Amino acid sequence: MIKQVIIGVVCGAAVLTVGILIGHFGIAKSGTSAPSWLKDVAKDVDESLIEKFMSEVDNIQIQENLRSLTKVPHMATTAGDEETVQIMLKRWQDPETGLDKAWREEYWVYLSFPDKNNPNTVTVVSPTNTVLHTIREKEKPYTPDQSDPEVVQPYAAYSPAGHVKGKPSDYSELNKTVDLRGTIAITKYGGAGRSAKAINAAPYGVVGVLVYTDPLDMNDGLMSDANETYPHSWYMPPSGVERGSYNIDFGDLLTPHLAAKEETYRINATDITGIPPIPTQPIGFEDAYRLICELGGEPAPDAWQGGFNCTYNFGGPGFKPTSSFTNSDVKLDIYNYEEVKPSSNVMGFIRGSVEPDRYVIYGNHRDSWVHGAIDPSSGTSVMLEITRVLGKMVKQGTWRPRRSIIFGSWGAEEFGLIGSAEYTEQYFAALSERSVAYINVDIAVFANATLGASGMPSMQNVIFKASKQVKAPGHEKSVYDNWLQYTNKTSPTHGLIPRMGYLTGAGSDYAPFSHYLGITSMDMSYTYDKTKTNARIYPAYHTAYDTFDYASKYIDPGFVGHQAVARTAGNVLIRLADSLILPLNCADYAESLEEYLSTALNLYEQKLKSMNISMEPLKHAVTSFRAAVSNLEKVIQSPDLANETPLKVRWINDQLMLLDRAFLDPLAFPDKYGFRHVIWASSSAGKQTFPGLADAYANAESSGQASDWDKVHYHLSVLSQAILGAASTLTDDMQTQTWRK
Repeated sequence: MIKQVIIGVVCGAAVLTVGILIGHFGIAKSGTSAPSWLKDVAKDVDESLIEKFMSEVDNIQIQENLRSLTKVPHMATTAGDEETVQIMLKRWQDPETGLDKAWREEYWVYLSFPDKNNPNTVTVVSPTNTVLHTIREKEKPYTPDQSDPEVVQPYAAYSPAGHVKGKPSDYSELNKTVDLRGTIAITKYGGAGRSAKAINAAPYGVVGVLVYTDPLDMNDGLMSDANETYPHSWYMPPSGVERGSYNIDFGDLLTPHLAAKEETYRINATDITGIPPIPTQPIGFEDAYRLICELGGEPAPDAWQGGFNCTYNFGGPGFKPTSSFTNSDVKLDIYNYEEVKPSSNVMGFIRGSVEPDRYVIYGNHRDSWVHGAIDPSSGTSVMLEITRVLGKMVKQGTWRPRRSIIFGSWGAEEFGLIGSAEYTEQYFAALSERSVAYINVDIAVFANATLGASGMPSMQNVIFKASKQVKAPGHEKSVYDNWLQYTNKTSPTHGLIPRMGYLTGAGSDYAPFSHYLGITSMDMSYTYDKTKTNARIYPAYHTAYDTFDYASKYIDPGFVGHQAVARTAGNVLIRLADSLILPLNCADYAESLEEYLSTALNLYEQKLKSMNISMEPLKHAVTSFRAAVSNLEKVIQSPDLANETPLKVRWINDQLMLLDRAFLDPLAFPDKYGFRHVIWASSSAGKQTFPGLADAYANAESSGQASDWDKVHYHLSVLSQAILGAASTLTDDMQTQTWRK
């Protein structure tokens, strides 16, 4: 009904507008037909076109995309990376299936690399400096992919160079009883982020850090490459090492808040924060096993035990008296260096026919640590297939979206979301004013069991609608119904629905769009059945084993998971680009705010009352937001729209499009670079509620300081006013009731 009403409104008002123009300019004769653009102005999304799009998405095309993208390692700014730039440009400039425009956007960015001529080394040395054990420098080859000379040595990007030696230890609990100054810490991936492991260790006097992947956390305890790990299964082999960037902040580290163009002002490298202050190196679990099982000292807590067939000890510090390593030190020789180099985004553009100044953005990064079949090339192969199908329609003249579509193939993501962050900084004003939504498909397929999606709550409705129209791989049911089976929740409004996540961190390129610009965003992938494995991510993540061979054998044989993601993400893209009224649901946003409020009240209200800090303003703000949403829904559904102008549709869409911008506060998180969204910022408190409030409360409860309780009050005020401000954007008079005692 609403679509019919709005189409009638637009058509009627548009005809009126045409009549005025004709009368004013006197250029029409009796019987002249309405101009061709009238039909476009009134047109809603074409369901038959969506069906056609989905039918043409080809799993074999996606397979061949992945094969091309993973022929060589393509770490950012390398020759392999340039090969992928050329692949993207060639495809997006193809005369038959390309886009309207495609170009490269170059930034000069600060990166960190290991020295090929002086490889990083980790050794166990005796008191006389005799080398007793050497950590493997490169991963064991099982296929020609691992032997490629461009496979980068495992390293911790942005770890400083240095040469340190000390007794091995763990640091967080052990520091309570043992002096850790001058020790080398051994810690596993998981929990705190990569960079935090070294940053947290340094204050204890630890001089170096080794990081490894425990087989219990990634391999369900399996360790043997004779028959248990890759190349026999998807599990990480013993020599596998997870590379990664060890920086906290996203974007180019030398040009905060500025696009990293060649002439841009840069801070001194010595002023960079959020990177390791001490040498750090990742190692494989085969070498970690040798070290950990030889550690002396008291046994670590049960929660710290892992997959090795030995007791994990604190380290004493040092090795056991009975160990062949007794009295020996661990020595790190790190030769990393930093360099400013040009890195390219590849951009593609389809111009909108009716609202060319409204942008729906679809993106994924292109660079990888090695071959990167899953991360990120599964996403790039899906994006190339989506653009092939849509580009063909554009070139044949059978379709053009209502709104413009921007495709972004981001560079240097693995070093801290650099390409996407620099893009948002360069085009801050235009993107803030004109962006409808951002769709991120990075790792398109972790495995092929079920869809998983995260995003702003207003995206939930369109994701659900699209997933109901796609058949789940290997099933007769839809992607939606399959998803519902794996993970679900009960909504007060909708009943039992799939559980969507929230974009609360900076795990991929959605972060600059959602947290920095406040653009409504989503992230989507196919993933594994988490009841059947403890793996925190697919086991070849950031290793030399993330190859086409691995992806095609163990992640998604037949590439039907990739195909399902392409169909679902493409469906969402078309709906956002073509729908007359944007398919963004503010009521789902209100429900999420109400859930967050309920959790906050249960956790904090009693204590805050005792401290004379009221949560009533926050309650009122959430209630006001719900009321504003209800009023907007009535406007959208009202038959009175028949008497309105076409600008009413634009007005409604602007309210929907700009809602997340209303939650931005550039002063709310001074210690979190790039995080300005007060609802979805990252949090260390581990609570499903408002992040700034949760962190402030946890800190105040820990310290007991009055000044920290003042910060809790501050974040309550920030939240209350942001939510009231958002509510006011959904009305036409900017009036919301002010809470009074």
